[in-house]
Amino acid sequence: MKTLNDFNFENKKALIRVDFNVPLNEKFEVTDATRIISAKPTIIKILEDGGCCILMSHLGRPKGFQEEFSLKHIVEKVQDVLGVEVKFVPDCIGEDVEAAAASLEPGQVLLLENLRYYKEETAGDVDFAQKLSKLGDIYVNDAFGTAHRAHASTTIVAQFFPKDKCFGSLLAQEIESIKKVMETGEKPVLAILGGAKVSSKITIIENILDKVDHLIIGGGMAFTFVKAQGGSIGNSICEDDKLELALNILKQAKEKNVQVHIPVDTIAADDFSNNANTQICDINAIPDGWEGVDAGPKSRAIFDKVVKESKTILWNGPLGVFEMESFAGGTIDLGNSIAEATKNGAFSLVGGGDSVAAVKQFGFQDKVSYVSTGGGAMLESLEGKTLPGIAAILE
Repeated sequence: MKTLNDFNFENKKALIRVDFNVPLNEKFEVTDATRIISAKPTIIKILEDGGCCILMSHLGRPKGFQEEFSLKHIVEKVQDVLGVEVKFVPDCIGEDVEAAAASLEPGQVLLLENLRYYKEETAGDVDFAQKLSKLGDIYVNDAFGTAHRAHASTTIVAQFFPKDKCFGSLLAQEIESIKKVMETGEKPVLAILGGAKVSSKITIIENILDKVDHLIIGGGMAFTFVKAQGGSIGNSICEDDKLELALNILKQAKEKNVQVHIPVDTIAADDFSNNANTQICDINAIPDGWEGVDAGPKSRAIFDKVVKESKTILWNGPLGVFEMESFAGGTIDLGNSIAEATKNGAFSLVGGGDSVAAVKQFGFQDKVSYVSTGGGAMLESLEGKTLPGIAAILE
């Protein structure tokens, strides 16, 4: 696996695929710079070597050249984060762009315009990729968030750098973190899967059953398992067409000696709102007209014990409707348990949109080992798929 450390970038132009697909407010100001901050170590290493950086990214899903999706809006924020001047060119291919890249001096940074202004980017067009490849000497992929897409800038462009391509430090860290959970992690290994639907996590569950010792199933998807085993779940969310599958997963887990932990109690509400009436009840005896919205106190205590006995922890998905303050307690308690286990030497990886949002919201990002920057890419890695953006560097 070639990383930045395998190259000296002195007098080299690094063409770097970053993921600067950041949220902007109505004034086009960056509201969360996490992805820019995550790319900083790669960029700084290249500049300190005496190289220069040509940054390429997408922003949103523009249809052609749409002003609101221009990367010019983020130049100031990128400069703030990097602490160096960032030049901007209002296109990503063509003579003007080639001239701007050619005139870069060591230590300088150039940001290209939104790649997705061209439909050839998402189509994985070879000619478009070749035009991008003219801009640099070494190709660096540091965009984990798009590594599961075979786009021109994430995958196809790598073929024009047969020997001069590598992973940036962010992407290398992502690969290492997933490897720790899936292959090299110290046992016992625990996976915590939450969220609303079993159907979105089936392939992950099937793939990780061979790798983990414990599996906590929380959030809305737990009710499908409870109902499958004959429990009464009231008005709780449930995928009735997946009951058979839930039983099959439990059977597979038993055959593989994986201990599955499903909540035993729940906080039930009479309405899906922050101000609903609530009661604590056994998870398999939720009254009609009530729905489970968070893990109950007994479940939290069980999960806390399992987490603290684990040495490698994957957390993907919340335990309740954490967006509502009244139903965030289970997710917060789980976060505290993982933080404590991490402090005591466990390795913890958090990934997937909702769990990352929860970790940021409740201030856990510095209390876990690693927070993944890619939702879909992370999930596909856990499903055991080789991501095209990663395969292209390994080839």
